[in-house]
Amino acid sequence: MELARATNRSVRLRNRSALLSRIFLDGPLTRQDLVRGTGLSQPAVSNVVGDLIDEGLVMEAGAAESDGGRPSMMLRVAPRHAVVVGVDVGETRVRVELFDLTMTVLGSVEYPLEHNGTEPATVAGHVLAGIDRVLADSSVARSEVLGVGVGVSGVVEQGTHAVVDAQTLGWHRVPLERLIAEGTDLPLHLDNGAKTLGQAEMWFGAGRGARHAVFALVGSGVGAAVVTNGVTYRGASSSAGEWGHTTLVYGGRPCRCGARGCLEAYVGAEAVIDRYREARRGRPVPGDDEESQLAALVAAAEKSETARRVLDETAGYLGAGVANLINLFNPERVVLGGWAAMALGGLLPAIREAAGRQALRAPYAQATIELGRLGVDAVALGAATLPIARLLANGGIRR
Repeated sequence: MELARATNRSVRLRNRSALLSRIFLDGPLTRQDLVRGTGLSQPAVSNVVGDLIDEGLVMEAGAAESDGGRPSMMLRVAPRHAVVVGVDVGETRVRVELFDLTMTVLGSVEYPLEHNGTEPATVAGHVLAGIDRVLADSSVARSEVLGVGVGVSGVVEQGTHAVVDAQTLGWHRVPLERLIAEGTDLPLHLDNGAKTLGQAEMWFGAGRGARHAVFALVGSGVGAAVVTNGVTYRGASSSAGEWGHTTLVYGGRPCRCGARGCLEAYVGAEAVIDRYREARRGRPVPGDDEESQLAALVAAAEKSETARRVLDETAGYLGAGVANLINLFNPERVVLGGWAAMALGGLLPAIREAAGRQALRAPYAQATIELGRLGVDAVALGAATLPIARLLANGGIRR
């Protein structure tokens, strides 16, 4: 009898998870859509949906178009059943954003990271201040917060409290989750920023519909998330995807990680600006920060042969890096995201061409190379999906 009850609970939880996930990711949907999409029976769908509506997780959102019969009601996740916080801990700034369950932005704040601003305690302080700020600005109570997701550079080792190894930041086993937890009792979820960007693009952006994809994050540094059969590949200790530290030129330019010739040493924003400075014979690049300096380079390329040459070389290096991803992982799609990728978006045709020269013909022909569709907010948006992913897996039950 106990086994039967446990089995029934397990089946019901699995059904709740399947239906809630479909409504969240693909809604609004009718009950008939859910029957067709999940293979569950009409009574099972009706019972679970009724429970989800009673619990305030799901709401009816108007009638679907009808061919003359009784119209079906559309179902969607209730936007304010809870809110989530997404944090992007980059190398130049910390961005904190507040979202409802339709992933509509309710509040946003940024903290530039000045010189020595990447000290772990400083970063944790910005995260905590940002949480307080977006909640206050949006008049949201802490009890409404489902959780806080944090996307951060480096390798994130999961455990009782996640720790971060980020050589380029000088971080060695930094207990970032514990540092943040000292200032808040909200549930915390940490992951690598490229992986949170990948999840956001898979759920809402350029990765939708793909089962095998690679999401490349190009900012100050460079990383990637590899998705195979719909699941992010993590490796033995979650360090898979450090694409920026694969070797592009043996014995080449020094990389911030301490090695030479890494891809990041050629296509990361800091490296691109440094190469432009060298091409200008040491003259400084206009702009107060990396973002404005990269924008100045792109703008100068319209008139400057030197700037044009640097961008052409950057497209070639990025294309070679993308070709390596295609040869290694045979993805359907390669998506370039991150603020620097967005700034260099005009290079996409040249990147595709360079990748085609370097990649094997068959896997290259099967892959598309695209820009991300979620812009510079993709890491924070993806981080905000971390507590939502847990909620969906648990069938809408907070744990």
